[in-house]
Amino acid sequence: MNGDLRMTPYDRGAAVRYAKRWAYGRNPAFYDYEKIGGDCTNFASQCVYAGSGVMNYTRDLGWYYIDPNNKAPAWTGVDYFYNFMTRAENTAGPAAHAVSIAHLLPGDVVQLSFDGEKWNHSPVVVRLLRKPALQPSDVLIAAHSYDSDNRPLNTYNYRAIRFLHFVGVWRPVGQGREADPQA
Repeated sequence: MNGDLRMTPYDRGAAVRYAKRWAYGRNPAFYDYEKIGGDCTNFASQCVYAGSGVMNYTRDLGWYYIDPNNKAPAWTGVDYFYNFMTRAENTAGPAAHAVSIAHLLPGDVVQLSFDGEKWNHSPVVVRLLRKPALQPSDVLIAAHSYDSDNRPLNTYNYRAIRFLHFVGVWRPVGQGREADPQA
């Protein structure tokens, strides 16, 4: 899905509103993966989509959800999500940079490794108690798979952590936001 693209703002407020609305529930527009590996990155993708309004329908390498059997690996897989969001190519969809905790803002995503080897969890930042955040206790998150809202990041027991800061959305020229039935 290359072509003429323009960078547009990421709507952090929309991402956070979505996270808060669905933190303890499941939007019926999306399958709940809780019983088959976890729903955290599916939930993070839904939040980011609420803030971006653009999917990338490139088979296998994109970031999209059509139905439970027709979605990109990046929609639900922690590492695939990270790789898509931090891609070097300017292709349609939200774009993020790996940053330090001090660059986090509401609507960004944190990823945790519980064993220090495999990335396991993708909570969404919903509030900062201090700006800039200096430590995990300054960051409040919402998540599925350990459903929570306004949970301090330091209450997780993790071995490694990485932070994704959304810098904008690559949108095809002439395209507005996609229909947003899950908002």
